[in-house]
Amino acid sequence: MRCFLAITPPDPVLDRLEMLSARLPVGRTPPRENLHLTLAFLDEVPEMQARDLHLALSEISHPAVEVTFAGLDLFGGAKPEILHAAVRPEPGIVHLHDKVQQAARQSGLALKRTRFRPHVTLARFNRAPSGEAADRLADFLRANALAEIPGFRAESFSLYQSELGHGPARHSELARYELQTA
Repeated sequence: MRCFLAITPPDPVLDRLEMLSARLPVGRTPPRENLHLTLAFLDEVPEMQARDLHLALSEISHPAVEVTFAGLDLFGGAKPEILHAAVRPEPGIVHLHDKVQQAARQSGLALKRTRFRPHVTLARFNRAPSGEAADRLADFLRANALAEIPGFRAESFSLYQSELGHGPARHSELARYELQTA
């Protein structure tokens, strides 16, 4: 099964992200239930390893983390692929990312080594916007790059299964792991 680990923002944050996403002039926007901050993309996880992963994740002891947004940005350079709400890589969120990566590797998963750039995806582009579409995207970013998105305290993270098909992926929460709040 195709899996990932993520933090789901609370409703007031989802409201704001959804509002921004709805105003986008180009791109495919995810449904509200797919808005999340990915801690680790695990790709295909065999069922036996999923059980080992669950046990390893259950052992994580980590304080709740503060999530602070840093405006909107693009991934993909000159040929943008994703518009996202950037999250400041504060030490707490980076340390939690490291802990879940470590748990996944201890469970036998071979994760790609990529730089952690915390974010919430707001739109994907099948191909880089050009011409009028690129101009509309540039106008949107000029007006919204510094959009205020409320921060929040993440008190849990979850293991999700992602099912691909026609339309947007369907994400199912398989397990939730509480962070220390005291």
